[in-house]
Amino acid sequence: MKEKCTNAILLTLTILALNVPLSVPARGDSGVESQVIDTGQSECYDNYRQITCPKQGEPFYGQDAQYDGIRMSYQDNGDGTVTDLNTGLMWQKTPPIRHYTWDQAAMYAQNLELAGYNDWRMPTIKEIYSLVAFYGCIRTMTPYIDTNYFDFEYPDTSEGYRIIDAQYWSSNKYVGITMRGDKSAFGFNFADGRIKSYPTGEGGGPTGRCYIRCVRGRNGYGKNNYVDNGDGTITDLATGLMWMKADSGTTMNWQKALSYAEKLKYAGHDDWRLPNAKELQIIVDYTRAPDALDPAYQGAAIDPVFDITQTESWFWTGTTHGDNLFGIYVCFGQAFSAWQWNGEPMNAHGAGAQRSDPKSGDPARYPNGLGPQGDEIRIYNYVRCVRNVNSESKSGDSNHR
Repeated sequence: MKEKCTNAILLTLTILALNVPLSVPARGDSGVESQVIDTGQSECYDNYRQITCPKQGEPFYGQDAQYDGIRMSYQDNGDGTVTDLNTGLMWQKTPPIRHYTWDQAAMYAQNLELAGYNDWRMPTIKEIYSLVAFYGCIRTMTPYIDTNYFDFEYPDTSEGYRIIDAQYWSSNKYVGITMRGDKSAFGFNFADGRIKSYPTGEGGGPTGRCYIRCVRGRNGYGKNNYVDNGDGTITDLATGLMWMKADSGTTMNWQKALSYAEKLKYAGHDDWRLPNAKELQIIVDYTRAPDALDPAYQGAAIDPVFDITQTESWFWTGTTHGDNLFGIYVCFGQAFSAWQWNGEPMNAHGAGAQRSDPKSGDPARYPNGLGPQGDEIRIYNYVRCVRNVNSESKSGDSNHR
């Protein structure tokens, strides 16, 4: 894995020692300001089970665990806060174990005074996602966050909550409509490892209740800075990642998606890969959705600098979901349920959601979807390949394990 910039760490520690608000972003050795933190996934999988990590050229080669990223790195400040040494963000170590409506959570963050600071706020969904550890698993009661630094509790089921009701609000309201006419906001579930949107209660609609973990520090983590290179690639200067401008043009299962990415030679590079969950999520544009209420923002949830074959499309990542060993995907179109509302497919969780699909098989086997909201199962999803701007060819790529 890459080593973090020593100067950035020393700067962060100096700021903390002086008890001065963090205003300078931490940077990795790439010098980028929205560096994508590794998922923490270290095991390899086939379609159904954990396997010995395959060698180059073997089936299932090129998945998340076989590429190193920037390691999660935190400092417990001993005052109820934790600093992410990569992003420079300071987090609340122990969130209140209480479910809030979105408005209540926003008010809680606004009024919070902790460790001498009063500039706490609700995190964006990209800030929350930077904390996610994809070694979580609800079956083993392992949360999707590093509990060496962050306190976490599962809900009290005696109060009527499910054990999986550990969703945490973000400040990102969905720009369209979900379920049966709900206005909603995105959250991440640290119990079951998914991004979904939850009703905010606006307009007298139903109200979801989620936890809140507050953050402070610079704004702008996850804000992209794209450059069209004119050769079919897009570089995000904010993350140091280069993307294919176009997608795969056709859908495929997870194994074929891995093979497609590993064999790709394009724009003079042969070190393309299937992005991990955090890499793919960071290019979601949460101001856009196919059902956006503002027509100016209607379209796939991705910057128009990218080409996309189908507006209502989902994209594979190389990350496996620990709960069911399905492949994780990100919705750039609406996160549909298999159920209908008013004769149309129901947008269960909003464009920008992150869920998981079986890695192979026939989608027709799941006519009613899966899960409490009947999440639609596709299995065949699109691919948009990625590479590190500062990496070399595969023969010398330091990102390979």
